Amino acid sequence: MEKYQLLTEIKNILTKNKLTLSSAESCTGGLISSYLTDIAGSSEFIKQNFVTYSNEAKTKFLNVKKETLDKYGAVSEQTAFEMSKGLLNYADCSIATTGILGPSGGSKEKPIGLVYISVGYKNNIKVIKYISKEAQTNDRYKIKVDIVEEALKEFLDFIRGINENTNN
Repeated sequence: MEKYQLLTEIKNILTKNKLTLSSAESCTGGLISSYLTDIAGSSEFIKQNFVTYSNEAKTKFLNVKKETLDKYGAVSEQTAFEMSKGLLNYADCSIATTGILGPSGGSKEKPIGLVYISVGYKNNIKVIKYISKEAQTNDRYKIKVDIVEEALKEFLDFIRGINENTNN
């Protein structure tokens, strides 16, 4: 799906249902926020966005537990879940990313290009494990763009479900 079509559909569902969105980004460094503000009218649904690159920021702004970070690490399903959960204190819907862009920092268990994307609405939070198809390029920007596009597609699929349930 083309970028603006994807963003317009997200905007239309959120505004139609009077829902707000907040994002928290670690590895994507604000690129989700940048994409979302590329369309006119984003101020109707964007509530508050964070770049929580450090563990301290994840704890301070999103209430990610220090124990979670210590036990599972910043790049984990558990951390992504808590990031989205924390965002739901700011808005109706959430989208969060935490991952490894490289070229260093990867391991066998957590390779370069690995990201956990979490999306949420009320008490419903979904975490998706994704490995960027651009990981082998060692180009941080290409990896970021791939992750952002995947995250926005996952969010759109998620809110389509909310939209369908709201309208039934």
